Amino acid sequence: MKSKLIFATNNQHKVDEVRHVIGDRFEIVTLREAGIDIDITEPHDTLEENATEKSHTIFHLTGQDCFSEDTGLETDALNGEPGVKSARYAGEGRDFQRNIDKLMLKLQGQHNRKARFRAVISLILSGKEYQFEGICEGRIATEQKGLQGFGYDPVFVPDGADKSFAEMSMEEKNQYNHRQKAMTKLIHFLSQSS
Repeated sequence: MKSKLIFATNNQHKVDEVRHVIGDRFEIVTLREAGIDIDITEPHDTLEENATEKSHTIFHLTGQDCFSEDTGLETDALNGEPGVKSARYAGEGRDFQRNIDKLMLKLQGQHNRKARFRAVISLILSGKEYQFEGICEGRIATEQKGLQGFGYDPVFVPDGADKSFAEMSMEEKNQYNHRQKAMTKLIHFLSQSS
């Protein structure tokens, strides 16, 4: 019987990415499928603390094995901004276009466009927490390109690629993807512990 894990997110894009990586090894249950209708706050200053907040919230509600993920885009020229505030960079509305516009404006005239996506997964298995990190180094392009993906994908070009995440298929993106790297560590851990 497949292990069942509740994924503590309301972001369908993230669910699709994770299901694509995990395949049929584990059954991923969304909050909606688990009958949970809450928006978990992310009040902390680090991705690690926010991931912990989300997984612990779901574990306390359900008592079931679960995991959460928090991701941030960190730019060198802006001292790590938007970082932990990536989804709400331009305000509480989580408007990705406004977030991109704000980032592009702040980077105007900057020669150093080095950036990275960092993902932290918090897994709670049998009541114990484990964390896994994935990093994708890259740069912020000078213009938006592509229609795939979500968030900052149209302006992020991973090292070793000549196109943005938003110009890539899911398979191409997963060669570089920070979330994929963290998920690979999670899958390896689950395979060892089952």
